[in-house]
Amino acid sequence: MQYAYKKQLDVFFEEAIKKTKVGLIEGGFGILTEIDVKDTLKKKLDVDYDNYIILGACNPPNAYKALQVEKEIGLLLPCNVLVYEDGGKVFVSAILPKTSMGFIDNPKLLPIAEAVESKLKKIIDNL
Repeated sequence: MQYAYKKQLDVFFEEAIKKTKVGLIEGGFGILTEIDVKDTLKKKLDVDYDNYIILGACNPPNAYKALQVEKEIGLLLPCNVLVYEDGGKVFVSAILPKTSMGFIDNPKLLPIAEAVESKLKKIIDNL
């Protein structure tokens, strides 16, 4: 089951973070959270890990629609977008909302998930 939409970027890690944030904001998303996994793992476990950032992105109009349809959908919000390095390459990856919300038995969520997924794919494609 495919649950992520990913693209390799030909820029340095820090530039990829900046471009991703700008793309999300220009695409109608707010960034609610930013988790530096590398830093967290170093502080909590004293282990080294690749550069890896999790951005919690939210499109307020669609989040509101989803919450009106399914109160518990907040468990799956915000949409996570990753910026990470792997083998010296930089990637951006986003959750596929149709997949993440697909196991919820509420057909009213499908058009909302499709709209958000389309927006996220477009943002990543344009990076």
